[in-house]
Amino acid sequence: MNTKTIDYALRATWQAVARMYNEEAAKYDATMAIAFALLSIDKEGTPSTSLGPKMGMEATSLTRTLKNMEEKGLIKKKKNPKDGRGVIIKLTPLGIKKRELSKAGVLQFNDVIKQHVSEEKIKHFLEVTETINSLIAERQIFEEDV
Repeated sequence: MNTKTIDYALRATWQAVARMYNEEAAKYDATMAIAFALLSIDKEGTPSTSLGPKMGMEATSLTRTLKNMEEKGLIKKKKNPKDGRGVIIKLTPLGIKKRELSKAGVLQFNDVIKQHVSEEKIKHFLEVTETINSLIAERQIFEEDV
């Protein structure tokens, strides 16, 4: 294609960002998915059932990520006192340390982008992505067959 489409620009940019984050996370024996999970777990713990929707991750991928995190000693699972069938995911001291590294990486990314892109352009970018997400959520891109 001679001209980039909006979806192409989004996809190519996200793939570049994901690759960058995975390369950085690998230095700490982690992945972008692990870093994102660390940032999504509240300090007092998070029910495992709310993590998937919070992260936009499929159950199978989330289960694999959490298992990997538990094996690395980043999280521990405790029975949910409010729901005996569920578990609460809590960060271990190592998980808290790795969470801070993840947070620093995200903040560094944002700081560097802000050094190169005006506040106004960032505001417009966020407005555009919000509109795209709303149009998708409201199923206004493709009509559903009835």
